[in-house]
Amino acid sequence: QVQLVESGGGSVQAGGSLRLSCSYTATTACMGWFRQASGKEREGVAAIRPDGTLRYTDSVKGRFTISRDNAEKSLYLEMNRLKPDDTAMYYCAAANYPGCSLFTRWTYWGQGTQVTVSS
Repeated sequence: QVQLVESGGGSVQAGGSLRLSCSYTATTACMGWFRQASGKEREGVAAIRPDGTLRYTDSVKGRFTISRDNAEKSLYLEMNRLKPDDTAMYYCAAANYPGCSLFTRWTYWGQGTQVTVSS
């Protein structure tokens, strides 16, 4: 199985920034970030396909940037101008098919890293 390990979470004030990282043991077709706030369902945040196509949920467009480095087997999520509503556990995920989206099935999941944004 592909192992995913997130890091970089923490507590910041609104307007601040965080950079999340996800190390993986094998390159997969698609990589993405998801989050789950307390009492809410998991939602897709961002995804990147092998051809470089990017997808973001509307609430983070213009603020978050997803990127990957296959050589280093790392996935990143740069989060800027954070809002309290961004508070959630963030998970990286991987899929073994190229046509992934924020609404398709994802095969592998990390354990999560907590992001807390205070006002």
